[in-house]
Amino acid sequence: MHNTRKIELLAPARNKQVAISAINSGADAVYIGPPNFGARHDASNSIADISDVVEYAHKFGVRVYVTFNTILMDDELDVAQSLINQLYDIGVDALIVQDYGIFRLDIPPIALHASTQCDIRTVEKAQFLEKIGMSQIVLARELSLSEIESISSAVNVPIEVFVHGALCVSYSGKCHASAYFKSRSANRGECSQICRLPYDLVDSNGAVIIKKRHLLSLRDLNQSQNLEKLIQAGASSFKIEGRLKDENYVVNVVQNYRLILDDIIKRSNGSLQRSSFGTTVNNIDGSLSQSFNRGFTPYFLVNRTPENGYNMASLGTPKSIGQPIGSVVRCKGKELDVKTKFELHNGDGLSYFNDDGIFEGFRINSADGNGNGNVRLRLLNSVNIKPGTQLFRTYDKQFDDTISAKQPMRYISVDMHLIEEKDKISLQCIDERGLECKVTVTTDCKVADKSQLFNQRTILSKLGGTIYRVGNVSTLDNSFIPASVLANARREALKIIDELNESSYVTDIRRSEDLDAKYPLDVLPFNENVSNKKSELFLKSHGAVRIEPAIETKVNNEVPNATVLMTTRYCIRRELGMCKKICRNDNIREPLFLKSQNGVEMHIEFDCANCEMKLLSVKG
Repeated sequence: MHNTRKIELLAPARNKQVAISAINSGADAVYIGPPNFGARHDASNSIADISDVVEYAHKFGVRVYVTFNTILMDDELDVAQSLINQLYDIGVDALIVQDYGIFRLDIPPIALHASTQCDIRTVEKAQFLEKIGMSQIVLARELSLSEIESISSAVNVPIEVFVHGALCVSYSGKCHASAYFKSRSANRGECSQICRLPYDLVDSNGAVIIKKRHLLSLRDLNQSQNLEKLIQAGASSFKIEGRLKDENYVVNVVQNYRLILDDIIKRSNGSLQRSSFGTTVNNIDGSLSQSFNRGFTPYFLVNRTPENGYNMASLGTPKSIGQPIGSVVRCKGKELDVKTKFELHNGDGLSYFNDDGIFEGFRINSADGNGNGNVRLRLLNSVNIKPGTQLFRTYDKQFDDTISAKQPMRYISVDMHLIEEKDKISLQCIDERGLECKVTVTTDCKVADKSQLFNQRTILSKLGGTIYRVGNVSTLDNSFIPASVLANARREALKIIDELNESSYVTDIRRSEDLDAKYPLDVLPFNENVSNKKSELFLKSHGAVRIEPAIETKVNNEVPNATVLMTTRYCIRRELGMCKKICRNDNIREPLFLKSQNGVEMHIEFDCANCEMKLLSVKG
């Protein structure tokens, strides 16, 4: 008999409401920020709210992970320790962590997951993290299928991969540009998004090669067509990025991925199993492109070379380009004729790239002729757009209104059987989680003078206000049971089922630490992000010889000139069709520089041997 692998769809939660909507939309797990120390400063939540999420999630076997993934300072360790104890007490399933100092705090045996901020790209790093007690490992977004497979086959803990949402251009945990230029550390949850700025690409003579383009702003990740390949490569947890995204975004994206994963699980002949319970009522029919996106890319999963133009970067804008909907046929002032197969609505927002490559938008006042191929739009303001220009819908008013109005629902199926036993009638309940109970309905058994099938089924099916929906029902057609008596038995049975679920829910505990495990590096540079003494002691106990403190520990984040601020697998030359392995004589005078209008300047270093790019602070 083959082993069954549990598959997890992991959704972001900005707050309690988004978390509950993600669960109702079909998430098997959610990740949410604590009051402090989460890598999204603007997505913090109170202990009380996280407790409410845990209570609701566990009804469906949904896991709750808390993002405790910033690096910690020495004077924060006591606060961190206290907070971890509180999170453990409310039943959080795991912490997603970056700072190794947590292993040396006096904390309960809460499970720990290795954050993508740990920069997990090699078998050696993954094996180390498994050995020290990580229960799940979040891989770098840049990996190919073969690299994921190599890592997953070398460890025994679940592998988590990002499948959708915003991409950091730098390897996660290796970006120090925000700290260097803005004194806002990405490793402390305060990234200022240096990568989303427009830059000039300048050669060594000062000549501008590319002007005012978002050369480091990547498109959004979309692996919806690659989930089966990722499962075959060994991934088990599929993570949607977006702890700053709104509820509508999370609902739409989760429901889309839920449908795809359910189909894959259904076709797996039992080798795959969903990791939570419950059925989601899908109230919307939306595509991924209808939610915020900068255009999509599978990144490096299947191919390192751009196809069909600039397929990894969003050079024209760091904003959402939304859904491609058609092209302009005629433009005259506030009137626009558009060739499209989509229905457009009053209040929709449309955008386009102008002749200078700048992304501009406008709002529809009214739309005529939907469904005929050509639509006449009347706008609030005049525009001047060339015929043939591609249009994108960046705001779909009707779609957003539909999501807001039709909140997702999730329920547990429960079978109910009325059983006649000697001198009493009992109600037996069995739910899809395998929980079972039996309660006495009545000892006053009366013969009915007419069929009771409809009445009994109706009463047992009244489950409004609960998470349950009736499955199979067995009635006693010839027995009369007063409606109030049967309803009380139903309520008592479901209360017992709830209590059984709460008492039987098992939270993971932290795996033991192999004290002989050796960290992959002997000498740790500053970008290993060691910011406190407990982290330093932990790493030295695992073989580190010399450790340079994190940039965040330095006064005003001061680092020497020519310091590597970003390391990326993405390459500007390759993206622009100027890969040095292909274009050997392109007459471009290196070194190249990126210069923004607000004073950010970085020197580009191309590491062609490793097919990587480094961005350095400019030499004085």
